[in-house]
Amino acid sequence: MSLRTLFLSRLMGLYFLICGLSMIVHKQVFTDALATVPGNPLAMWLISMVISLAGLAMVLAHNLWSKCPVVVIVTLLGWLTLIKGILYLLLPSKWLEGFFQSVLNCGACLYSVTAFLLVLGAYLTYEGFKSKPA
Repeated sequence: MSLRTLFLSRLMGLYFLICGLSMIVHKQVFTDALATVPGNPLAMWLISMVISLAGLAMVLAHNLWSKCPVVVIVTLLGWLTLIKGILYLLLPSKWLEGFFQSVLNCGACLYSVTAFLLVLGAYLTYEGFKSKPA
């Protein structure tokens, strides 16, 4: 595995673990923020720009498709982040508000996302620190 893949798997893995744990510890803060951000155009624009920038950086730095699952996951996460940022920038705010409200109204969705983040974070962190550079 390349140094770049190791770095990004460690970075994203630890980030997902921290985000997942934060969502568990501060559930009310998270849900309150998720409910108010789509209604604030400036906050939504800034968040969308940061997400787009992060996705673009990952795609430009790591657009590798190989047989190694970690390499594919890191590349796929870069593309999904870029697409998410662009959609947040281009979709009408009413659609985004509706999407965020539907996620908030689905209690199982929040727990599923949190569990997914924790599992994905643990996997990427483990693979990133276990593997040696090629």
